[in-house]
Amino acid sequence: MDGLERDLRTSVRGGVDFSVTARALNTMDASNYRRVPLGVLTPRDGDDVAAALEVCGRYGVPVVGRGGGTSIAGQATGTGLVVDFTRHMNGLVDLDPEARTAVVRPGLVLDRLQAAAAPYGLRFGPDPSTHSRCTLGGMIGNNSCGSHSVAWGTTADSVAALDVLTSDGAAHRLGQGWQGAPDGLRALLERELATVRTGFAPYAGLPRRISGYAVDALLPEHGTDLARFLCGTEGTLGLVTEATVRLVEAPPAKALAVLGYADESAAAEAAAGLLPHGPLTVEGMAADLVPPGSGLPRGGAWLFVETGGATPAEARAAAERIVRAADVVDSLVVADPAGQQVLWRIREDASGTATRMPDGSEAWPGWEDCAVPPARLGAYLRDFRALLGEHGLRGTPYGHFGDGCIHVRIDFDLLTDAGVARFRRFSEELAALVVAHGGSLSGEHGDGQARAELLPKMYGTELVGLFERIKAVWDPADLLNPGTLVRPARLDENLRFAPLPREPVDVVFGYPHDGGDFSAAVRRCVGVAKCRVQEGGSGSGVMCPSFRATGGDETHSTRGRARLLHEMLAGEVVTDGWRSTEVRDALDLCLSCKGCRSDCPVGVDMATYKAEFLHHHYAGRRRPAAHYSMGRLPRWLRLVAATRTAALVNSLASVPPLAALGKRLGGVAPEREIPRAARTTFSAGWRPGGRRGDGPRVALWPDTFTEHLSPQVGHAAVRVLEAAGIVPLPVPRARGRVCCGLTYVSTGQLDRARAVLQRTVEVMGPVLDAGVPVVVLEPSCAAALRSDLPELLPGDARARLLAERVVTFAEALERLAPDWDPPRVDRPVVGQTHCHQHAVLGDAADRRLRERAGLVGELSGGCCGLAGNFGFEEGHYEVSVACAEERLLPAVRAAGAGDVVLADGFSCRTQLSQLGDRAGRHLAEVLAEGL
Repeated sequence: MDGLERDLRTSVRGGVDFSVTARALNTMDASNYRRVPLGVLTPRDGDDVAAALEVCGRYGVPVVGRGGGTSIAGQATGTGLVVDFTRHMNGLVDLDPEARTAVVRPGLVLDRLQAAAAPYGLRFGPDPSTHSRCTLGGMIGNNSCGSHSVAWGTTADSVAALDVLTSDGAAHRLGQGWQGAPDGLRALLERELATVRTGFAPYAGLPRRISGYAVDALLPEHGTDLARFLCGTEGTLGLVTEATVRLVEAPPAKALAVLGYADESAAAEAAAGLLPHGPLTVEGMAADLVPPGSGLPRGGAWLFVETGGATPAEARAAAERIVRAADVVDSLVVADPAGQQVLWRIREDASGTATRMPDGSEAWPGWEDCAVPPARLGAYLRDFRALLGEHGLRGTPYGHFGDGCIHVRIDFDLLTDAGVARFRRFSEELAALVVAHGGSLSGEHGDGQARAELLPKMYGTELVGLFERIKAVWDPADLLNPGTLVRPARLDENLRFAPLPREPVDVVFGYPHDGGDFSAAVRRCVGVAKCRVQEGGSGSGVMCPSFRATGGDETHSTRGRARLLHEMLAGEVVTDGWRSTEVRDALDLCLSCKGCRSDCPVGVDMATYKAEFLHHHYAGRRRPAAHYSMGRLPRWLRLVAATRTAALVNSLASVPPLAALGKRLGGVAPEREIPRAARTTFSAGWRPGGRRGDGPRVALWPDTFTEHLSPQVGHAAVRVLEAAGIVPLPVPRARGRVCCGLTYVSTGQLDRARAVLQRTVEVMGPVLDAGVPVVVLEPSCAAALRSDLPELLPGDARARLLAERVVTFAEALERLAPDWDPPRVDRPVVGQTHCHQHAVLGDAADRRLRERAGLVGELSGGCCGLAGNFGFEEGHYEVSVACAEERLLPAVRAAGAGDVVLADGFSCRTQLSQLGDRAGRHLAEVLAEGL
C-alpha cells in the first residue's frame, strides 16, 4: 500500500489520497454493498488515468471508476484504487449546436450539460432522477435512461464516440466499426456470431434490456457499434476519459398530464396504450410514495405523462388528447412550468422516500430496476406482488411504466442471517419471474453485484461464458472493477450492514423515527446524494451549503458525513469510535442548518447526529473555546443583564485590542464583529397589560436573542399581536428562567441541554396547564423546542406538550386572528427563509401573511452562512461568507433601495449587517411599522 501510494504520487498530477477519510467516503455507493478501497485518485486528465493504470497494473491492484457515486447495484465500489472523475475531469469540452453533439469529460454532471445545451433548444435525452448530481461517465457505465426514454432512449442511443483507456493504459477511440477495438475482439465475435444472435434474440423488442454486455451491438447488421457496446459495461472493460454525445431538440413548451387510476395495476395496464400518442414520459407511482397535500388528482396510483409542443397551447392540447384517450379515475393537466417542477420533484424524490415503508420501517434496493415488455407490465406486477407476499416482504413499485421498467425498494432484513438468506431466495425466484415475462434483470442502472450472479438465468451459461472471454480480451489481468458483471461476487456478499453493531448504541437523543437506534438513523443515508447538488438557486432548498461552499468536497456533504459515521460504527476503517478526529473534522463544517432534515428524501438529520457526536467526542475532555463562550451564550447574557453591565461590555468590545483578545480567548473568528448586548432586555422593557381585551391569549417566549440582543423584535411583535386582538402574556419567571437549549445542542453539550430543558418544562407548567399557544419569534429557538426538546426528553409527556404548543409569529396570527387584516405595506421583499424554519417549522403561514400585507417577492432561500455559533467560530469565516455569497447576499445587493430585507433570524440579520451593509428586519418589525 505504501509503495502504491508513493508511485502514484510521483506519476500523476492529480490528487492521491490514502487517508482514512478518503477510504471511508468511498466504501459505498447507493446500493446495499460495501467494499473498502486502498485509496482514491482524482485525476486531472487522461494522462493521469493512464499513468495510474500502469502503476496499478504493476502492483496488481484493482481500479474502479466513480462519478457521483449514485450507482444502486454496487458497481461504484472496489477494494483497490477508486478513480473519482468529479473533482477535475468534469468539464464540457465542446458543444456544436449545428451537429447537435457535445464533447464531455466523464465527471461532468448531467444538469450542467443540460444548462449549456438549453440556449440552443437542445438537451441530452436520458435524464435519471439523479440528474442534478449524476455524471456522464456514470451514465455511460450503467447505460442510464430516465423518465424520457420513451421518447429519446437510453444513454447508449445517445453516444457517438468514446475515448477509453484499457487496464494496460492503452488509448482507444471507439465509434462505429472495428477501428479502435482491442486485438482479438473481432476474431472472437466472428467465431461466436450464432451464439450472439440466438442468445439476444428473445430480447430484441425489449426497450430496457440493460443487463450483461451488449454484444449484439457488435453484429454487422447492427453497425458494429463499439461505442454503444461499451455503454453499460460498468467500468469492467475500460475507463472513459472523454465522450462525444448526441443531443436532441427539446420541445419549446411542455405540459404534464397526471392521470389517476384506482391502483398500480390499472396504471400499469394503461401505460403501453398511451405510447402511440407520442408522449415524452409515461411515469408511474402509487399512493404510498406520495406525501400528503401533493395536489395530485384522485386515485390510488398515477401516470405522469409529459407532452411537448411548439407552443404552450400545443403542448397542453396534446396532454388533453391523452386525457381524453385514457380511462382514468381523475386527471390533471399542468401547463405552468413551476407547477410541473413541483410535481416532478415528487417523482424524483421517490428513490429516497421509497427507502421507508409507510410504517417507517426500512426498505432497500436490490431489485431496483428490472424491466419487462411494456405490454406485460400489468401481469408482471401482479406476479411480483404475489411473490412478495409469499416471502412476507413489502415494496412499492414505481418508475418508467411506459418502458416496462420498475423501481422498487423492498423491506429486506439484511441485518440477520435468516433475513439475508431470504433475500437470496427471493432474488433467485424474482430473476426467474422476470425472465419468464421476457424481461431483463436490469432495465436501467446496471447489474453490478446485485444481479450479475443471476445473469445465467437470463442469458444462459454459454452467452455468459462469452462475456467472460470478452472481458479477458479487454482486461486480461482482470484489474477493472473485478467481481462486477463477469465472475461476479455473490449477491449476498459485501453487504454494507454486515459490520454494523447489532445492539443499539448508547445515545442521548431519542431518535423516535428510528426506534431509538443511532445505527438505524445513520442507515437512513442510502446514497442518493441529493446533498451533492452544486448549483444553488431559488427553490433548490437549503441542503448542503458547506458542500457547495467547499467546491464539491464529498467530506462536507451530508452523505459524506453519514458515510464517516457509518464507518465509525463499523470500526474497520474509522477505528477510534466517538473519539475519531476524521469524523470530527468532517462534521466541523456542518452548519447544523437542518436543511437535510427536510431536503434529504430520506430525512437524514445531520445537525442532530453532529450534536450527538460532539457530546460523546468531548465527554470528559476539554472542549474548544467556542463551546464555552458561544455554546453557553444564554448564561453569559443573563449574567450581563443581571449585573447591568451591558454598556460596559459593549464599550470594551468596541476597543480593538480588547475585542481581539476577547475573540481569541473565546474562539471567535477575528474577522467578526461582536454583537452588542441590549442595555434593557425585552422582558424588562415590556409592560404587559396595556391592551388586554378579551381576545385569545398567547405566551410570548423570551428567547435569548430577542431578550438580550434584539428586544425591538419582541416589542414589535407585541404591538402587532395586540393590534390583531391577541393578548400576549409573558412566560412566568418567578420559578426560574426558560431556554430552548439551542446553543448547548449545537455544540454537543447535551447533558447541559437536557438540564436546561427539564427546568424549562417545569417553569412552563402554568402555561401548559392554561392551554395557550407559545409564540416563539426566533425560528431557530422555535425549531429547537419543536424538535430537539421531545427528542432529548423522549419520555416526558410535558415536553411533548410544550413542543406541540409552539407556534411561529405568523402561525399565531393566522390561527388566532384569521379575520384580521394586516397593514398593507405594499413593498417588494428580498431575503431568506430561515433554514430552521424551512426544515422544521415550514413557512406556509409566513407566505400567506406576507401576501396579505402586500410584501411581494420570493425569498431567495439557502443559508445565510452564520448559522448561530458556526460563522462566529474561528476557522469558519471563509465558508460562512461563501454560503452567504451563494444566494442571499447577491439577492440583497440587487434589491432596490425601497425593498424590505426580511430576515427573521438573529443570525441572518447579523450576517447581513456585517457582510451586506443592509439591515434585515423581522416580519414583526415590518408589520409594526405599518400599523
